[in-house]
This record gives sequence, C-alpha cells and structure tokens, in this order.
Amino acid sequence: MTDTDRPQPEPDRKDSLDTPQSLVEHLAELRKLLIQTLLFFIAALAVCFTFVDHILHWLEWPAYRAGLGRPTVLGAGEVVRVYFMVAGAAATGITLPFALFQMWRFVAPGLTPRERRIALAYIPAGAAVFVAGVAFGYFFVFPLVFQFLIRLGAEEFNIQVTAANYFGFMMNIVVPLGLISELPLATMFLTRLGILTPAFLGKMRKYAYLVLVVVGSMITPPDFVSHLSVTVPMILLYELSVSVSKWVWKRQQQKQD
Repeated sequence: MTDTDRPQPEPDRKDSLDTPQSLVEHLAELRKLLIQTLLFFIAALAVCFTFVDHILHWLEWPAYRAGLGRPTVLGAGEVVRVYFMVAGAAATGITLPFALFQMWRFVAPGLTPRERRIALAYIPAGAAVFVAGVAFGYFFVFPLVFQFLIRLGAEEFNIQVTAANYFGFMMNIVVPLGLISELPLATMFLTRLGILTPAFLGKMRKYAYLVLVVVGSMITPPDFVSHLSVTVPMILLYELSVSVSKWVWKRQQQKQD
C-alpha cells in the first residue's frame, strides 16, 4: 500500500480554529452571527409580547407601594410605546446569554484553547450578574428614588404619573445598573487574559470617574437624585473591579512563582 492509499488523519479542530481567515470571511461570519442574534431577539420579543400584561402588572409594584396605583395612559399611541418598551427590555435580557455565546463563537478562532475555556465559562456568570444588577436596581434603587421624588413633589403638586414616564424612568435606572454590574466580571476576565492590570486601573481612576459621571448623567432623568442613584453604584463597581483585578493578578503571580 502506498502512502497515498493510506487513510489520512483528520485535521485537528484546534488547527482548524487557529487557521487565519481573510477579512471577508470574518465579516461574513460576523454577519451570520448578528442575524442569528437578531432572529433570537425577535423570537424573544414575540414571547414577551404574549406575556406583556403579566410583566406590566409585576412592574407596577413600586407605583402601588408609593400610593399612586396604576400609571395613567394618555392615548393609544402611548400604550403601544409602553408595550414595546417593556417587552423590548425583557427580550434584551433574555437575548443577552445568547448574544454572549455568539460573541464567544466569533472570537474563539483567535484564542488559545485555555482562553476559549475561560471565555466560555464566563457566559453563564455574565448572565447571572446582569440579572442580579437588574434585581438590585428594581427592588432597591428604583423604589427608593421613585418614592423620594413622589414625596418631594406631593408637597407642592398634584402628581399624576403616566405609563410612559413611569416605565421609561424605571428602564433608565434598572437596565444600566444591570449592564454596569458586568464591570467586575469583565475586569476579572481581562485580567486573567493579561489585557488589564491593577496598576492600569489605578492610574485611570480619575478619568474613569469622569466618564462614569457623564454616563450616569446621560442615562438618567435630569435630576440630581437620579444621577446619584446610578453614578454612585457605578463608582463603587469600578472600585470593586480594581480590587478584583488585584486579587486575580496576585493569584496569577503566585502560580507563576
């Protein structure tokens, strides 16, 4: 039997993943993953629309707690806007784990096997941290800020809260807190890969504070209490990220020694 007749070994998956791809192939793969993520989001949005009445009833709890009852709707157009707002936010949360997995699939060919395992392990943790951040914003930050503003305005005004204002105010606080809660986890991941260091995070602290204050002002309604309710947790999360980076960096140094 000649060498050409012998069965050739199948190419190793690692080698196939590490093979350089052209820019066109990368863009085609990215387009495919984005389309899949969009389709998943549309499916999640359809499911959320099916149960949007139950979601709205659950989200009205802080309004009842503040003594206002159900928010007011000023027209049919506002009903549609509120439905899309709430269902879209819920669908975004459902889509997040799938989007993180798609992101991992896109960057996996450029990572080492160790880096792939690390990145894949962070996907469920990232989804759990997002849910925890949203829960913290919904059960603690939003009711505190909302009740404070209602009591402050009740001394001088007859307060009537519209559904669009109520749910928009809620989403501006809850969703950013869920996303920013990912900061310590992302810092841990990047530190393990050697991309971030505690020294760099400490050096960038004053610039990071400035960026966080600007972001907090942009994503919240134009009042001082709302700014503080989002900016202060973001600054605390940044400091937690610095501590996490120091811990991960120290452990890696000990392993190397």
